[in-house]
Amino acid sequence: MQKQLNNISNKFYKRLSSFTIISLFGLTVCFAQNTTQDTVVAKSTTPDTIVIRWEQKKIKNILRGVKLRSPKYSFNSTKPLLKKPKKFIPLSFWENKNDFGINLNEVAFVNWNAGGDNSISALGNLNFIRNYKFRYINWENELRLRYGLNAQEGRKLRKTDDFIRLASTFGFRRDTLTSWYYSVKLNFNTQFSNGFKYPDRTTPISRFMAPGYLFLGAGTSYIPEGKEFNLYISPFTQKATFVLDDALSEQGAFGVDEGKSIFMEIGFLVTNTWEKEVFKNVSMNHRISLYSDYLRSFGNIDVDWELAFTLTVNKNVKTNIGTHLIYDDDIKFDEVIADDGTVSNPGEPRIQFKQLLGVGFNYSF
Repeated sequence: MQKQLNNISNKFYKRLSSFTIISLFGLTVCFAQNTTQDTVVAKSTTPDTIVIRWEQKKIKNILRGVKLRSPKYSFNSTKPLLKKPKKFIPLSFWENKNDFGINLNEVAFVNWNAGGDNSISALGNLNFIRNYKFRYINWENELRLRYGLNAQEGRKLRKTDDFIRLASTFGFRRDTLTSWYYSVKLNFNTQFSNGFKYPDRTTPISRFMAPGYLFLGAGTSYIPEGKEFNLYISPFTQKATFVLDDALSEQGAFGVDEGKSIFMEIGFLVTNTWEKEVFKNVSMNHRISLYSDYLRSFGNIDVDWELAFTLTVNKNVKTNIGTHLIYDDDIKFDEVIADDGTVSNPGEPRIQFKQLLGVGFNYSF
């Protein structure tokens, strides 16, 4: 029964829609025919066009990322501040390093059948580094101070190590791609206190600024990016040797003329520094300086070579193993002095070698 009613209603709607279309078409034809008659004037005020305006709804613009709900404040997910916030540090092109280290060695005997003397040794180090690097400029500065003492039962205090070393290199490059710099270098070396040939403590063989060495020259440096490597080559370097002690100067020590306090040389200088971590917690520090004088003895090379390995136990405890080799043609050994005070044999240069092994405390500030 329901199906029949649905069929009747569908037929009715179809017929009604057809009738509506035919009626509208007839009205249109009538209006078209009336417009062709020029003599007849329409007196009807009924409009021939019906305008239907649809209701315009306001477009809703929903912004992305905006939570369309009432805000709720909750402190359940917050955590207390356990660490002090780090201070803002502005960008700087300076690299600053300050290291203090001290190595201690102690030996004590009580009723020791094999024998031995109680002793204690201490060696202190201070290193200061100030480096500047930005685009075309590279400026490296380093000051190294070292002093060591040994106290042994039955004898007086003795010095085991002593030096002051200052190095400064200023470099300029043409562009930021090359690793070669036009460089000017200054090196200064001397010591703190008197040196003796033990057990003699009356006649010092060296003092502060006796000797003192000053190197000043210009050349080129190879400094690759991201590596602790610096190779400096200078074809023109002036070396000044200072002996500011009257007794040593009268002896003509360290190559100066007798009675003179300064000796000047012009020569060729090559220096190299290299720092590298060879194994985990094991770093190597290599420094070498080679110098040859043009005028006096070209071909005789003065060598100053340091090689050190640092084994890091923790942040403040380190083990140091190192060697230091020096050969200077102006430093003579086994000098022979006659009874009348004249030098019968000036001696000969020899290789100077020092070995260092110590465990100590290190602090950076």
